[in-house]
Amino acid sequence: MKPIVRIAALALGASLALPVAAQTVLKFSHTDQPGGLRHKSAELFGERVSQYTQGRYRVQVYPAGQLANDPKGVEQLQLGGIDFTVSGTGTYAAHIPTLNLTALPYVVETYEQGWKLYDESKWMQAQFDKAPEKGFRFLSTFEAGFRSMTTRDPLATPADAKGKKLRTFPNEMMRWTLESMGFAVQIMPLPEVYLAIQQGTVSGQENPVDTIHANKFYEVAPHVTLTQHVYSPIPLTVSEKTWQKLSAADRDAIRRAAVEAAAFSRKEVAAAEASQIADMQSKGAKIGRPALGPFRDAVQTAYVKAREKYGADVDVLLADAEAVRRALPGK
Repeated sequence: MKPIVRIAALALGASLALPVAAQTVLKFSHTDQPGGLRHKSAELFGERVSQYTQGRYRVQVYPAGQLANDPKGVEQLQLGGIDFTVSGTGTYAAHIPTLNLTALPYVVETYEQGWKLYDESKWMQAQFDKAPEKGFRFLSTFEAGFRSMTTRDPLATPADAKGKKLRTFPNEMMRWTLESMGFAVQIMPLPEVYLAIQQGTVSGQENPVDTIHANKFYEVAPHVTLTQHVYSPIPLTVSEKTWQKLSAADRDAIRRAAVEAAAFSRKEVAAAEASQIADMQSKGAKIGRPALGPFRDAVQTAYVKAREKYGADVDVLLADAEAVRRALPGK
């Protein structure tokens, strides 16, 4: 090769390599399975981040708790060990205790009400604004859906819950709610739940339909009871350590990607619920649609405990929720 040609070729090769060398990889950890809509939304977020930063950032998504379970994921955000996670609002309550109140039972009845509450409630935004001083910040709210039950035995009324061990995530409001129904609560990481039900360590678990479907919990706990006891979206958060390293333009790009991925998540989860229920039923799941009155009555003690601990915050949140229900009448 002639010297001039060779120099040109080397220069071209170096220029082509520059974007790869300059690219920063950001870690996104979550606990859902690769086939779930949480994972698809995370991947879309990553694609948009790459697009809007002209490839200078690449988001690597780690599903199924590969890097951390939900509580550890938030801790890793604070330490800067991971850059993004998406988890139930109640998970963040370990660091912002008032967020426990987002797990109050039967606050909203429809997806549309839930979206309006999370997007427009001044109380909710005030809680989210506390996050940066805790080491992370909220970017947008992905959807997961309303939490329901999968149990080995039928669950027609709260009387059927008496003495049964039910897995949930570590959140005091959820514990109060489930105990008020009669369950004995068992805390364990999501990736361990299938085997725990299969081995009889617990009688079942509670999660949104998309999570139940993606993790195939109906295979070991065939009674899928649509109690819809808690609206359970999954906010997307970023490590504050990561955020402070970003330029203003890159922050705008990541916010834009987060909002667009959240819109996708909301649309897909809401649209998929009926077909996921039908799919589980076709595979042997027994779908229960109980009268919710007895469940609503049973959980009133959870409201009492919430008021005892959180005082006026309970009524402020409930007032915001009532305004949402009036604006968007549901069931």
